[in-house]
Formats: sequence, C-alpha cells, structure tokens
Amino acid sequence: MKRRSFVKSALASGAAAAIIPAAAMAADTDNPPAHSTDYYELRTYTLKNETQQKLVEDYFQYAAIPALNRIGIRHVGVFTELKPEGQTKIFVLTTYNGLAHLSHIADNIGKDAEWKKQGAAYLNAPASAPAYERIESSLMKAFKHSPLLVAPPKTARIFELRQYQSASEAAGKKKIEMFNDQGEIDIFKRLGFKPVFWGETIIGPLRPNLTYMVTFDDLAAKDAHWKAFVDDAQWKKISAVPEYADALLVNKITSTLLVPTAYSQI
Repeated sequence: MKRRSFVKSALASGAAAAIIPAAAMAADTDNPPAHSTDYYELRTYTLKNETQQKLVEDYFQYAAIPALNRIGIRHVGVFTELKPEGQTKIFVLTTYNGLAHLSHIADNIGKDAEWKKQGAAYLNAPASAPAYERIESSLMKAFKHSPLLVAPPKTARIFELRQYQSASEAAGKKKIEMFNDQGEIDIFKRLGFKPVFWGETIIGPLRPNLTYMVTFDDLAAKDAHWKAFVDDAQWKKISAVPEYADALLVNKITSTLLVPTAYSQI
C-alpha cells in the first residue's frame, strides 16, 4: 500500500509539474509580465499595386493582429503613407516585452490554426502573384528615458516617423545621449508632440540610426509644433553645446508622414 501511495503521489506531482508551467504560460498570454524596456519590430512592406495592399492589410486585420493579441502582444500599429509616391508602402510596428517575448511569439504563432486559416491568402500567395514585393525589418530597443510605448488617443491623427542616421556608432550613441540625458525627449513631451516610441536600431538596415514616432492632429498642428520646438529656449541651449552639434552627430534625417489604418492598435 505504501508503494502504491508513493507511485500515485509521484505521478500526481509529475502531472502538476507539467501543468503549472503551461498554466503560467496561459496566464502570461492574457497578462504579460511587467517589464522595464520595450523592443520594437518595424516592418516596411513595398507593394506593387492595390491587390497586394489589400492582401497585406487583410492579413493584419483578420489574421496577424488577432493572433498576436491572443499570444500576448498588446499593440500592433499598421500605417500607410499620407503622401505616397505611387503605391503606398505599409508600415507595421509591433511591440514586445523583451527578446524572450519576441522569441516566444515567433515560436508559437505558427501553432495558431485560426491564424493559418484567416491568413491563408497572404501566407500561401504563389510566386506568380506574391502578396508583396519585399519586407524590410528593423529591431529596435527603447530609449532608457522613454522605455515603454505610449499609444495615443484613438482620434483622427497623423503620425511622423523620423530616422536619424549617424556616420559612426560613437556619434549615434552621442545623439541618443542628447535625447536621454540632456532633456530633448522632455521638450517633445512638454510641447505636446505625444511621442509614441523612441528606439535605437540594433538589427536592421542603415545603421547606426535611431528612430522615433510622434503624432499630430493634422498638418497645420505638425508645422506649429515643429516651429515651437525650434524656438524653444531649452532646445536652443542644448543644441548650442558644441559636442551636440547636428553636423557631428547626424548625417541624414528621414521623415515619413503616416496615417493609421482603421484597425491599427496605435
């Protein structure tokens, strides 16, 4: 009897040991653990025509975003260009709790039967009729002074995605220092730019670079905010320091104006 009790107890303990991690994983899906620093994946889809645009948009609206939400992603932003030259590109911003979270998503999204069903047209598009021409991806780590994404109000807005390229890694780090430690991010917040994220690109093209996203009610508000920034006394003080001169730290600035799709979560 003692041996039977021991075996029964051991089996129960083993089952519990298997169930507890699974239960914890399920709990993490609904309530991702607290974290201190976001990581961002920015995808840029190059498209040939409206047919491809519809395939990509349908994929994110009906397949990818619901599946990502089911396994712990809270914010997926999908944007088109405000003033495209030809066929618009599609920009997709996905927020992760960390590198382990990114790995978990990559390992598990393929197990989602509904994702496969709803995304079949995109996932299985033939080579003769691809869903897109190319995807360019970057992985970014949030700045220490703005470590978590801030989703703006769900109102009619335009977004500005800005990238600062530097001639060297040292110059890129110095520019990030200017944002973090010299108060440049605080100026943006004080002036009402409603920044969404700030990230240093750790994997991706055109490195070294940093990328950030700010929002405005409309084009007139954008112009007014940037004028206020240029005229700001604190900004003039920071930018007047010789070691922070743009000529030393930044050799190219790219600005892209975006509008969110109706289903975007940012």
